[in-house]
Amino acid sequence: MTTLDRDETRTPTVVRPVRSPLPLRVAVPVAVAAGLALLVAFPPYGWWPSAAVGVAGLAAATHRRRLRAGAGLGFLTGVALFAPLLAWTNLHTGLLPWVLLSLLQAGYLAVLGAATAWVSPVVDRWRWAWPPVTGVLWVGQEALRDRTPFGGFPWGRLAFSQDASPLLGWAWLGGAPLVTAVVAVVGGLLLVAVWRWWPGVRWQPVAGVAGVVALVAVGWLVPSGADPGGRTVRVAIVQGNVPRLGLDFNAQRQAVLNNHVDATLTLAERVASGAERRPDLVVWPENSSDIDPLRNAAAGARISQAADAVGAPILVGAVLAGPGDGEVRNAGILWRPGGGPDLGQVYTKRHPVPFAEYVPMRSLARAVSKQVDRVRADFVPGASPGVVDAGAVVLGDVICFEVAYDGLVRDTVDGGAQLLVVQTNNATFDVAEARQQLAMVRLRAVEHGRAALMASTVGVSGFVAPDGRVSDATGFNTRAVVVRDVTLAEGRTPATWAGWWPEVALAGLAVAALVVAGALRRRREVTAAG
Repeated sequence: MTTLDRDETRTPTVVRPVRSPLPLRVAVPVAVAAGLALLVAFPPYGWWPSAAVGVAGLAAATHRRRLRAGAGLGFLTGVALFAPLLAWTNLHTGLLPWVLLSLLQAGYLAVLGAATAWVSPVVDRWRWAWPPVTGVLWVGQEALRDRTPFGGFPWGRLAFSQDASPLLGWAWLGGAPLVTAVVAVVGGLLLVAVWRWWPGVRWQPVAGVAGVVALVAVGWLVPSGADPGGRTVRVAIVQGNVPRLGLDFNAQRQAVLNNHVDATLTLAERVASGAERRPDLVVWPENSSDIDPLRNAAAGARISQAADAVGAPILVGAVLAGPGDGEVRNAGILWRPGGGPDLGQVYTKRHPVPFAEYVPMRSLARAVSKQVDRVRADFVPGASPGVVDAGAVVLGDVICFEVAYDGLVRDTVDGGAQLLVVQTNNATFDVAEARQQLAMVRLRAVEHGRAALMASTVGVSGFVAPDGRVSDATGFNTRAVVVRDVTLAEGRTPATWAGWWPEVALAGLAVAALVVAGALRRRREVTAAG
C-alpha cells in the first residue's frame, strides 16, 4: 500500500460547523425579556426562580455574537433590569440621577454581554462548560460593579434576589458571590436543557434538569440556623416614623428625634406596667437624631430621658459634627441609661454614599445637576468595623447601604459580633427599596449564621433568624415598636472563614475562561487562514 493509499484510508476529521447566533429580531426581545425576568426576581415581586430564567435569556441572546452586538444586547438587559429596579432613586431628586445610575449599572451588563459572546468558542467546544462559565462570568461582573466607581454599587446582585429561595442556603457556604454563581449556573443548566442547536445530542435535557435539582437540594440541606443552646437577649426596635417622606426630612430633625423618644417612652410605660419585659437593648434607626446629641444638650437630654425610662442602652443613629469644618459623620452611638453616650462604643459609617452623603468632583458634578448642592456637608468615612459592645450583646453594626458590601458586614463578625444590626433611613425612598434592603439582611444572616435586625425610620423594620426567616416585619410609613428574644451566636460559618476567597476564585475562573476563549479564537483564525 502506498503512502497515498494509507492517507486515503484514514478516518476523515469531523469538523463541527459554527452555527449562527439567534436572529437579531429574536435576540433583541429575548435580551429585554431577560432583564424583566431578572427584575421580577427581586422584591417587591419576589419571583426568585425568574432570576435563572433571565440569566439563561441573556446567555442565549449573546451566544456566538460579535462583541459589539453582545455588549448591546447586554445593555438592553441591564436597562430593562436597573431602570425599574432603581426607580426609587428618582422619587425626590428628579429624573437625572436615576437615569445616570441606571445607565451606569446597565453598562456592566453590557460588559457581561460582550464577555458572554467572547466565550462562545469555549461553550461550543465543551458543551458541559456552559453552566459553570455562565456562573463565573456573572461573579466577575458583580465583583467589578461592586467596587467601581467610587467604591461601587452592589444593588441588584443575583444573590439578593434569592432571599426566599432554597438557594439562599449556599450563602452559608460561600457568601453572596457563591449564591450569585449558583443562580447563574442554574440559568446555564436551563439553557443547556432547552438548547437544540447541537445535533445528535440527547442528554442535555435530563442532565440540565438533574443539575438544577441537585443545586436546589444542596441549598435546602445546608445546616443554617441558630445554635439552640445559644444565649438569648431581648431586643426592641423603635421605628419612630417621620412627619412626611422626602429629602426634607432633615428639616424635620427635632420632630424625628421626638418621635423616637416618644415611642421609646411608650415602650417604657409598658415595661413599668408589666405588660412588656424590659429589653436588654433598644435599637433606633439611622438619622433618628440628626441633631448632634454630643453638641446639642437638649437633644442629648431627650435621648437620656428615653434611655433612663426604658432602663436599657439605646443604639442611636446620629449625625455627628466634625472632625473638620464642613464635615459630618453618620454614626451609631451607644447611649447608656444613667450614663449617657458611651464614646468608646461609637461606629462611624465606613462607606458613605457618593453624590448622596458626599460629592466627589463637586464642580464637575454641579455642571451635570444642581441637585448635588443639597449635600452641603460631606460625610467622612470611619476607619473601624462596626463592633459595638452593648454589655448584654456585642453588635455588628452597619448603616443603610453598607449591608450590600460583603466585607463591611464580615468585618463585624470577625470582630466578635453576636447579632447583626442594620440601621437605615428609608424616608427618602419607598417600600420597594426597603424590602430590597431587607432581602440583603436575610442573606447576611444566613451567610454568617447570626440573628439580624433592620431598624428603619419609616419601615420596613424587623428581625431575621439565622436561617433567613423574617419576624415582626413592620409596615411602611408607620410608627412601630417591636420586641423580640433573639438567640446569639459566636461561631463562624464556612463563608465567614473563607472571607473573600470564594469571590477571588470564581472571578479568577472567569478570567481563565476569557483567556481560553481567546486562544480558541486565535487557533480558529490560524486554521481558517491555512
